[in-house]
Amino acid sequence: MSTVPTLNGQVIGHAHYATRALLERAVAPLGVEFNQVLALNVLANGPVDRADLTHRVTSTLKVDEQEVQRVLATLVDAHLAQVDDEADTARLRLTDAGHAVQARIADAVAGISARLYADIPSDEASAAARALTLVTRRANAELAATPT
Repeated sequence: MSTVPTLNGQVIGHAHYATRALLERAVAPLGVEFNQVLALNVLANGPVDRADLTHRVTSTLKVDEQEVQRVLATLVDAHLAQVDDEADTARLRLTDAGHAVQARIADAVAGISARLYADIPSDEASAAARALTLVTRRANAELAATPT
């Protein structure tokens, strides 16, 4: 008889790292690393101020600004992103190659999600999403309230 696991950080972490490993495997042939995926996804919606992009990535991945600047530099060096306007170097946008890579990433994510979540009843998936969103909100509030 199997027991139902308790919802805690370990269970959440196992799901995260297993899913992340699948995504990393899927994007490796594209020459893209995990941290670049988030930046590419943000940029897919149009040009973004570098400061806004940096904040979004640091707050989501819990990495420092130096890491985000490294990631952005690698995207520019790989010709996946570029300065939106030479007169305003604070905004980045995807290149045509960047859009193509991001579309392939989106397809990979959709495929992984379809396989992993296929038979989970929608009410259970919704409850899990609500619980995890609340846990994330609480953890972010605690991180913001305590110095590093």
